[in-house]
Amino acid sequence: MSAAAAARQIITRLHEVMASRMHAQGKLDQVVDIIGESLDSEVCSIYLLRGGMLELFATRGLNQSAVHVTRMAIGEGLTGTIAQNVETLNLAEAKAHPDFLYRPETGEDKFHSFAGVPIVYRERAVGAVCVQHVDPRRYEDIELEALQTTAMVLSEMIANAELVDEGDALELTKGQTGMQNLSGLTLVKGLAAGQAVFHQPRVTIDQVMADDTEAERQRVYRAFDKMREQIDTMTSQAEFGVGGEHEEVLETYKMFAYDEGWSRRINEAIDSGLTAEAAIERVQQHTRMRMREIDDPLLADRMHDLEDLANRLLRIVSGQLGTAATQGLRRETILIARNLGPAELLEYDRRRLKGVILEEGSLTAHVVIVARAMGVPVLGQARGLRGIIREGDDILLDADAALATVRPSQSMADAFDARFAKTREKQAAYAELRDVEPFTRCGTRIQVMINAGLRDDMSSLAMTGADGVGLFRTEFQFLVSATLPQRERQLRLYRDVLEAAGDKPVIFRTVDIGGDKAVPYLSDETSKFDENPAMGWRALRLALEREGLLKAQARALLEAASGKTLYVMFPMVSEPWEFDAAKVVFEEQLAFLKKRKKILPEAIHYGAMLEVPSLAEMLDLLAPKLDFLSIGTNDLTQFLFAADRSNPKLAERYDWLSPAILRFLRRVMQNTVGYDVDLGVCGEMGGRRLEALALMGLGIRRLSITPAAVGPIKELVRKVDLEEISKAMDLWLADPTTDIRASLQEWAQERGIETD
Repeated sequence: MSAAAAARQIITRLHEVMASRMHAQGKLDQVVDIIGESLDSEVCSIYLLRGGMLELFATRGLNQSAVHVTRMAIGEGLTGTIAQNVETLNLAEAKAHPDFLYRPETGEDKFHSFAGVPIVYRERAVGAVCVQHVDPRRYEDIELEALQTTAMVLSEMIANAELVDEGDALELTKGQTGMQNLSGLTLVKGLAAGQAVFHQPRVTIDQVMADDTEAERQRVYRAFDKMREQIDTMTSQAEFGVGGEHEEVLETYKMFAYDEGWSRRINEAIDSGLTAEAAIERVQQHTRMRMREIDDPLLADRMHDLEDLANRLLRIVSGQLGTAATQGLRRETILIARNLGPAELLEYDRRRLKGVILEEGSLTAHVVIVARAMGVPVLGQARGLRGIIREGDDILLDADAALATVRPSQSMADAFDARFAKTREKQAAYAELRDVEPFTRCGTRIQVMINAGLRDDMSSLAMTGADGVGLFRTEFQFLVSATLPQRERQLRLYRDVLEAAGDKPVIFRTVDIGGDKAVPYLSDETSKFDENPAMGWRALRLALEREGLLKAQARALLEAASGKTLYVMFPMVSEPWEFDAAKVVFEEQLAFLKKRKKILPEAIHYGAMLEVPSLAEMLDLLAPKLDFLSIGTNDLTQFLFAADRSNPKLAERYDWLSPAILRFLRRVMQNTVGYDVDLGVCGEMGGRRLEALALMGLGIRRLSITPAAVGPIKELVRKVDLEEISKAMDLWLADPTTDIRASLQEWAQERGIETD
């Protein structure tokens, strides 16, 4: 029997029970029998929220004396875990689960297998329906899907019978008074203030069971047509230019809108007897549960895109079309959402959209790429938003500190405004340095360049007056594309970037994907064994093995730079032979183009990223072959300390001003003395004033940093005497027992140099 047929059989019988004049308790008693019989399960139990506790309301198979006696808190036991996380559990051996809690009055000690699904009402779990069996086995997908569909029907029945206390249903609102702080994950840095606007008003599903299955199917077909028309319109009107990375993001998003598998699953849910709205919600619940199980961040982000489309489809089919975007923003807004798709973000008025807070979201999400291009701060993974924030609440968003303050006090708002004003004043002062060359007090010119990765980032060159692009991350185009970007598409991007840069240099880093930047179209058996992805099959290692990928990129870069100077940098070089092998690929493509009488670059400069510590031991062999060397401080730090920088417990533990880091960097400097190699640093370290001061003291004369840091670093450079700071660094590194950060801070303060 199919999942749809199994669910339909249950729903038909439930419909008869719900239509009867029996009292609510009698109905529930019959419901557990129907579910148990249909799934051939020895136990079926229904728990409902009452008085803030999950109470056993009905059971088949457990002791009847436990009904209305067994109670547990949200988060307590397996049932409490289901309600707290709004997730399905499917266990062959219930006792092996860490949250298992034995209740002797139920007589459940002889049952081994356990499966449970949440009963969801108004976006929160108000109960659970659970099945158990003597034999240890996991329930089949067909059984779980029937159980999940049943839970949806139960939510309507429970609401109509008023079995859930209104106080429990509205428990969400208890915390929505007074000032509260929300912490999360910084996705796009920045400060913002505005009033809370929920991206998606709640869609209320009034009817779960369908009267006419074919009519519901036609409603879904019409909704799909309308949704696809909307998506096509949005993708054609995107404001980021033809052929850009954002277009690729939206094309991936569009791919889901036309996905036949998704529409088939919704049809199957309708076949089980659900209305169009309930069927979409049923598939959406399944998607959310899948998202919790996915470790691959790229795959998880694509599931988020699918959920975004499900929300859109649900609004269309229900006629509840009023999103915040379509209604229009009437004030400075902090947008609140579970998650956002890139197309939905583009619908908002950028003049009034000041910031975004997401209950989910990740650094690799498509929407983050678009938000960064729009200059909108984003805070992600802020849990329980609807339990804390009300529509119209004042919010102060400090995405730099991964914090949002909801309903701030007047003193807090005043302090934030003062900080905002000070930030604007500083930005205005830094803007005045746009055309000023950064010379130190002793007359040494420091190169200050930007890191970039999107076509739109190039506008920052003119805005900041930076000396060029010290790192252009070519992998962004690969990460947001559903398929491997063809050479012609790469060529257009690189040509546009070089044209936007004018006479200023752009250092293109060849593609750094794989490992923790997984793309589905370049999967490989070896990558499955990457327990430490950052140190795995990625960057130049991947590119040299997939030589066709590097050849296509090499030719695209060489053709894009025709008549110009091309700077190429290879990432994650561990030994000199890797640099040699990568350079050979470029030289072969250069010979190929020359043979075909193509216009070639005027000059080509080859460089490497020093991120892997082993390369520092081989610089005497590599340096004679290099035109430039860039130290990538982000990866280098985690490799030196064996500390994953994405782990929040380790992210702040190892200081960039640690003697170990600074001594290593000084040794790299010393190992390049005597060679004609331009040495620089690219990474977050160079964009922080105190750290930049230390780098200049070590002898670094080229920094490649985030565009927002260019003004502050230029201003710093003009206050520094290199001889003074170099002597101080020598003293501190000779006696590493001192706290170099504190010593450097004190040194700067004595000279009137402001630090971060």
